[in-house]
Amino acid sequence: MKAVFISFNQAYYEMIIELLDHNNIRGFTYWPEVQGRGSVNGEPRYGSHAWPALNSSIVTIIEEEKVDILLDLLHKMDKQTEALGLRAFVWNVEKSI
Repeated sequence: MKAVFISFNQAYYEMIIELLDHNNIRGFTYWPEVQGRGSVNGEPRYGSHAWPALNSSIVTIIEEEKVDILLDLLHKMDKQTEALGLRAFVWNVEKSI
């Protein structure tokens, strides 16, 4: 099993949920408001007067064979609207209950 953490501009939410649904990825945890900034050239997302935008995040635990499919679809989404910002990271899930 793999954990896929997705951090994205809030505008992507419905598209990402639809992408998960279409790929039979049912379980996830969602954080509606997260703050941060991109490590290369991303604009800050602080929810402040100066930087009013916010990001959201989702983590999902999926079978290893679904990881590349999900990452490819997320990458295509990001390439269509790069200014919004979307990143995904994958970790091994050693154990779970």
